[in-house]
Amino acid sequence: MSEEQKYQRCMVMAGGGFRFGYYLGMHAAAEDCGMAPDIILASCGGSLAAAIIHALPDAAQRKQWLASQQMYQFLRGLRVAPHVRPLPVLGAALLRGLSRGRAQRVPDVFGDYLFELPPVLPLPAPAADAQPQAALAIVAARVLFDRAQVGQARAGRPLFAEVVFGPERACRLLQGWRAPASDPAWNCGAVAPELLADSRMPVADAVRSSITDMLYFACHAHGGQHYMGGVIDLFPIEIAHGLARHVTMEAKPAFGQALAIPALRAVLGIDGNARLRHVHGQHAHAWVDTSDISSALRGNGLRKRVDWFGNRLQLEGPPTFEAYVREVEAQWQYGYQRAMEAYAQPAGAALRLRHATRFNRGSR
Repeated sequence: MSEEQKYQRCMVMAGGGFRFGYYLGMHAAAEDCGMAPDIILASCGGSLAAAIIHALPDAAQRKQWLASQQMYQFLRGLRVAPHVRPLPVLGAALLRGLSRGRAQRVPDVFGDYLFELPPVLPLPAPAADAQPQAALAIVAARVLFDRAQVGQARAGRPLFAEVVFGPERACRLLQGWRAPASDPAWNCGAVAPELLADSRMPVADAVRSSITDMLYFACHAHGGQHYMGGVIDLFPIEIAHGLARHVTMEAKPAFGQALAIPALRAVLGIDGNARLRHVHGQHAHAWVDTSDISSALRGNGLRKRVDWFGNRLQLEGPPTFEAYVREVEAQWQYGYQRAMEAYAQPAGAALRLRHATRFNRGSR
């Protein structure tokens, strides 16, 4: 497709976990600044926010949905899987941290996970006569092996393919693309070189595929295939530029060296912070700096706790619905303020991170 067939504006919603409410604030700020995207490119928790925006017509209704009893009960319905015990989990994390190998064996994305998702995601259904204000594209990973191969040596073969679920127009724009996650600058060959594009995946299944990050949730089955999380490419800036003329990109904190980096290395063969530094060195028309989110929203969202006496892991969130609504408001305001600051900058202004470290500072 030609340059003229691109979308006008793309907003990237890059992760967020279960504090994804700040993306609704980001999008509201874009609307207030006359910069509303006509396509949203989302991964992991960002895909939940993007699906809400896609389905509902205005910022007030989206915020109301996020702060609803239905969403609160969904988050309260997240459970630690029955088979999970603290010592084996900590032991496996320690072994991943000590190993320098990258995706040496076929991982068990079917049975090695911590948490169980409720069967139905709390996504609003669009009105029958509604026209979505923004197209929706979602990043996930297609699993290229089956249960029988778990534990085998990888022997150089790809284990995952990066896939974008989106409308036919977006899929045509990405036809023939190389998967950014497969670049040898940060991947060892565990991600296949071809970027897949799928226009047939239902939104609910696309979102569920994107949020099922390895080691946290079991992979998602659909149409004879299995899919895993958008963590395969949390920062798809190249794809965003391929889809649209104007890109709003999120600048992120670094992955944690103790747990996240070893997990990415062991399962996907990806050096996540090498990828992040590369992305932060690229051009975006507007950078929304959320590199300080851990301190700005400290204590906000779901937290893991070890119950040693009961020999269990536990998930803790807001104890009451009222507390949950306050957390949603804090997330929304954070995203709104950060995006308003981004759009106040000159177009294409250099990225200056609030919380810059050697792990996330941009490189060219």
